[in-house]
Amino acid sequence: MLSFRKKPMIRRIMALIKQRGKHFDGEMKIEGLISLRRYTYKDIKKMTNSFKEKLGQGSYGCVYKGKLRDGQLVAVKLLKKLKGDAEEFFNEVASISKTSHVNVVNLLGLCFEGSKRALVYEFMPNGSLEKFIFNRSNTLEVDHKLNWDTLYHISLGIAHGLEYLHRGCNTRILHFDIKPHNILLDGNYCPKISDFGLAKICPGEESTVSMLGARGTPGYIAPELYRRNIGGVSHKSDVYSYGMMVLEMVSKRKNTEIWADRTSEIYFPHWVHQRVELQEELGLHGITNEEDEEIAKKMIVISLWCIQIDPRSRPSMTQVVEMLKGSVEALQIPPKPTLSSPSTSLELVSASE
Repeated sequence: MLSFRKKPMIRRIMALIKQRGKHFDGEMKIEGLISLRRYTYKDIKKMTNSFKEKLGQGSYGCVYKGKLRDGQLVAVKLLKKLKGDAEEFFNEVASISKTSHVNVVNLLGLCFEGSKRALVYEFMPNGSLEKFIFNRSNTLEVDHKLNWDTLYHISLGIAHGLEYLHRGCNTRILHFDIKPHNILLDGNYCPKISDFGLAKICPGEESTVSMLGARGTPGYIAPELYRRNIGGVSHKSDVYSYGMMVLEMVSKRKNTEIWADRTSEIYFPHWVHQRVELQEELGLHGITNEEDEEIAKKMIVISLWCIQIDPRSRPSMTQVVEMLKGSVEALQIPPKPTLSSPSTSLELVSASE
């Protein structure tokens, strides 16, 4: 019969065995994906010059600038010590290893060494889209290169990337975290979708997925992810996030902000819907001619369709691409999205904390 003192030691041994089992299971998951280049943690430190230059950071960890032996610049995403079976790490590797598209960031290699986990991506010289929309004080980031034509082509490129994830892969991939921070720009401002930590792979042609809880970033989460009576969770949830992001690209402000309109305060999607419906001036930054005005109106109308509350009323990303390539005159004004309000965003923030 075991003594009382021996029981804690047995628990520790069992915990160690369990932890080793998880590590082995993780190795099996990695080996079962594709033949990505494997790096040691020592390699990661060397290519980043001991993590000298930080490019950005998030809840997942930090991203550092690095250089491979052949001189190629890379972005190294070093993940924080992860709990459990490191689902986000395996999600990202599993999802992005199945992709090959000009508008999806390219994963070059990974490090899986005990608790040390890192992903090595191609380097994007212009960083994330976020810094071209708003800076830390939420005021307009002045950059003459991002004119309305460039913004249009960025929105079109992102739409192509999402269309590929939803329809062009061998399996449907739902991203669940589309936002400016996760859109990277190469030297020619070609957008690439990144950060697949929350992605979900759908077998076959399944249109809806089962979710235990809401995932994503407050302000971009589709309403069906937290109000299940609205509809099923599907690729239309990415469409909603895309629409909110495009509204930010147009307005140069975060979608959770309140806009002042004379003596009343109104949420931006409602404000812009009213302006478009009444054919009033939009008063947006940088519009200098009719062509800019048409691009802005096209992006707004399409984004308002994308953020419809009922997922069935939203277009697919294939339809979004077609609308972006078509004429603004062919677009109808959608119904006013009634659930998108500051109070909803506040509820989401509280729910995610």
